[in-house]
Amino acid sequence: MLKRLLSRPWLHFLILGSCLFFIERWLNPPPRPVVGPLAETRVESLKRQWFSTTGRMPGDAQLQAMISAELDREILFREALELDIHLYDPVVRQRLVRNMHFLRLGEGKSEEELYRAALRMELHLGDEVVKRRLIQVMEQLLLSRYPPPQPSEEDIARAFETRRDELRRPPRYTIEHLFFSRERSGDAVAVKARIEAEGLTAEQARQFSSPFLPGYRFAAQSPAQLARNFGAGFVLNFESAGPQAGHWVGPVESTYGMHLVWVESLEGARDARLEEVSAQLQRDLELERRRQALREAVAGLRADYEVIL
Repeated sequence: MLKRLLSRPWLHFLILGSCLFFIERWLNPPPRPVVGPLAETRVESLKRQWFSTTGRMPGDAQLQAMISAELDREILFREALELDIHLYDPVVRQRLVRNMHFLRLGEGKSEEELYRAALRMELHLGDEVVKRRLIQVMEQLLLSRYPPPQPSEEDIARAFETRRDELRRPPRYTIEHLFFSRERSGDAVAVKARIEAEGLTAEQARQFSSPFLPGYRFAAQSPAQLARNFGAGFVLNFESAGPQAGHWVGPVESTYGMHLVWVESLEGARDARLEEVSAQLQRDLELERRRQALREAVAGLRADYEVIL
């Protein structure tokens, strides 16, 4: 029976046709969808974003990296649309209904009718909020499909050794201060002399100073924390004066005026202990592994597209 079946001409034509079909597809694969190049207006927008963040224009390598990342976002957006995520995501639905109301197209219509109308108008294709949401959901789907490995205790210990200098703990100061506005900056020296002569505490001497809105006492502050309240110039001048616990420092100049600073206590800079930074190191490792997993997943998706930079 098998011999008779194999001798049938129609089977020969079927096998031959199938072979020719697969050979043709192999020699002439269907064109891949094209992503890019970015519109010049979008490239200029990326340059402005970089400038607003860094204060300088991006170099060629930085610009190419931004363009590549933007094209990756476009791929993720298209993949999300292909999976019809926009048809099921509640955030997208709410956004489209809100857009319809904003366009004054919601008169007398139910939420479902507005949502369907927005889809027919393809509002989801041009809305940046919708795009960000779909990209976010697509990234979560990729991470669930290609989950990054969790950092082990050995990974955390290696990261600690690698980043030991970076993780060094800064000095911390507990201080009280008297503030003298620029108009009264000349009073600082006289007040300091009175403090020393009468043995006044910072609280007792405060009546001779100007008001300072952020406060007068700051406990266990790092230089970065002090800079947020007093400015970087104050921190530089304060630390240059060699502060010591139980002593006054100043007058110390800041962007606001002059300060007399009582150093209640200080803790010098020191190496971090592993238990202090273990949670931070774990978070950093998890974040980097998520990014790496996404990069690899998107690289796999890129193979299905013709990407034009």
